[in-house]
Amino acid sequence: MQNPYIPYPVVVDKIITEVDTKDIKTFRFKFVNPEDEQKYAYIPGQFGELSIFGKGESPIGIASSPTQKGYVEFTVQKAGVVTTALHEMEEGTLMGIRGPLGNSWPLDFLAGKNIVIVGGGFAFTTLRSLINYMLFEDNRKRFGNITVIYGARNPGLLLYKDELVEWGKRTDINLNVTVDKGDATWKGREGFVPTVCKEVAPSKENAVAVICGPPIMIRFTLPVFFDLGFSKENIITSLEMRMKCGIGKCGRCNVGSKYVCKDGPVFSLAELDKLTPEY
Repeated sequence: MQNPYIPYPVVVDKIITEVDTKDIKTFRFKFVNPEDEQKYAYIPGQFGELSIFGKGESPIGIASSPTQKGYVEFTVQKAGVVTTALHEMEEGTLMGIRGPLGNSWPLDFLAGKNIVIVGGGFAFTTLRSLINYMLFEDNRKRFGNITVIYGARNPGLLLYKDELVEWGKRTDINLNVTVDKGDATWKGREGFVPTVCKEVAPSKENAVAVICGPPIMIRFTLPVFFDLGFSKENIITSLEMRMKCGIGKCGRCNVGSKYVCKDGPVFSLAELDKLTPEY
């Protein structure tokens, strides 16, 4: 078993600038040792610790799907020392990844159900992993209807633009992309995510909602799903912002009796109701 404190060596294979502000980039890593890719067997919703020698490490949700072989991707927003150092890296740089860590989106629970995915802004990363996993040819039949509602403040802040175009061409996914305010070239939907959720009005029948986004978005989105009849057991979210060391040793991710790094970051609302309100 891999020592959880020791990162796998990886090379920065590709860097994609995702947004107009250039402060969010997707990094594609390839493992230095091919056998390490097999050891780094992850599930959508998990995260990894990106280790930069001499700078530190940062917990980031995995943005690629395990169905995409040969690499692993993380979408990173420039914020602190580690993420700034990562943004200044060039392709070919050697660094490390610990993990995979935490639990995942509950694939067995989602199987056979209609899935409603709601994402806002930068928090769309691990939702992208789940969407690509479910759309993969060998997996698509395991899941019912897939509805995606994804929003950003403006068109320049939408992630994975090429992928959104490809998803929009498919007939087996109901994709709804919205921005708070469009620009002169935007021809899509305008409106806040909660409003769009109300307009789309996904059915609660045999359905699970997976919601991840800024706290303010979640705050106003949840009442919409309650009005639609979704139970707290069938609303899933992620406490990604509370992830720290990844293995529950530093104690900084503790919420009540749970350690988000080990017991999460994925929880149903019913599970969160049993915790202290500090999350």
